[in-house]
Amino acid sequence: FTEVAITPNTAPKFPKPQLGDLKDIQTLRMQPSQESPLIVSQTLDKLLAKDTVLVELIPEKKGLFLKHVEYQISSQHFKISVYRRYSDFDVFHELLLQRFAYRMVPALPPKRMLKGVLTSMSEREFIEGRRRALGRFVNLVARHPFFSEDELVKTFLTFNGSDVQVKMRDACKKVGDEFMTNRFATLAKEYLPADIQAQFSSSRELIRNIHNSFHKLRDRAERMAERSKENATDLLMFGRELSTLGSDGSPIPTLASSQSTWGILRQSLKGLSVEFALLADKGAQQGRREEDDVVEKLNLFLDLLQSYRDLCERHEKGVLHEHQKALQKYGMMKRQMMSATVQPKEQVSVEQLESRIVQQENAIQTMELRNYFSLFCLHQETQLIFTYLPITSHILGAFVNSQVQGHREMGAVWNDLEPKLGCLFGVNNGMQSPPPTFI
Repeated sequence: FTEVAITPNTAPKFPKPQLGDLKDIQTLRMQPSQESPLIVSQTLDKLLAKDTVLVELIPEKKGLFLKHVEYQISSQHFKISVYRRYSDFDVFHELLLQRFAYRMVPALPPKRMLKGVLTSMSEREFIEGRRRALGRFVNLVARHPFFSEDELVKTFLTFNGSDVQVKMRDACKKVGDEFMTNRFATLAKEYLPADIQAQFSSSRELIRNIHNSFHKLRDRAERMAERSKENATDLLMFGRELSTLGSDGSPIPTLASSQSTWGILRQSLKGLSVEFALLADKGAQQGRREEDDVVEKLNLFLDLLQSYRDLCERHEKGVLHEHQKALQKYGMMKRQMMSATVQPKEQVSVEQLESRIVQQENAIQTMELRNYFSLFCLHQETQLIFTYLPITSHILGAFVNSQVQGHREMGAVWNDLEPKLGCLFGVNNGMQSPPPTFI
């Protein structure tokens, strides 16, 4: 070989590749890869926008022996109103648990008052509390991404006939449970992360702590709302007592009449009950706002958190427990088969045992698939809990707005009331405003 010096002028000319417009490659790079079906792409706003269902009491209907409480259910999504009784909710809840055993199904409130509750709650308060709880239940169901489009939910929210329970049962019989209809049911294992059990345990513990904290927040919010209502009652009674005092027409004794200003004061007190009634009304409004906007939102999220904890228990006591029992039974049958091989028995009994073992193997395989699908659903439901967590800002905003509005409105009434006390603390009775301190 002859050494040839290559210079820029003598270097061979190679053709330049035509790469085309690089924007196409950059656009392709920007496109996300296909998301795993395990991922639930939702936001709180999207969930809340799915539907809003109003549950309202309608006048009681008296049956042959008992009075029946009925509810008007109005769905904004389906733009229809239907009538339901508690028993309809009960069947709906039962069927939801059958259809979606691996999902968060909120609990129903009790049908009747528990023993001892009557002492602290009237029947009217119980019925109102149950109405609120049924409203939370049906809204959580209607907004759930895997329930909202299901035929069972649609039937409950839209069917107008009298036999809605039969209609719902028929809808469930046609399709079976979610494992039979979900296209990822038998493939769930492929999408689960390797550390799914560790993730499940840590998520469960975190959500348990969140549940405990929100439970305490709800209890405190309830107490504040109750105090607002009690304060309103006290203000109203305070004003009434002032009115009673001012309306007393008893003559003032002669010995005191020359120096006493009581006659003038008494006339002034009589008119103050109007302002105190207005203060009481503002206080009652604040109590209702705290109950409707703060306590109710906390209860909604608590219902969801409790349904997650119930789901975890169903997973452990249901699918896992049944799987373990099936494996134990399979092991016992295998031992029986080995014993039959060592100690010759009738051919028929051996064949029957072999057939049972095959059936048990199929059952175990199905249970394993259900177990993986249960974990698949648990992973998705855990994501939903964290999707709902920003509701905390909604709750705090409602709480602050309620306090600001309540104090502003009551402050305005107090400011209007102050000048009217001039006749009590002004020159007319020889006193300086404000009154002197006695302690």
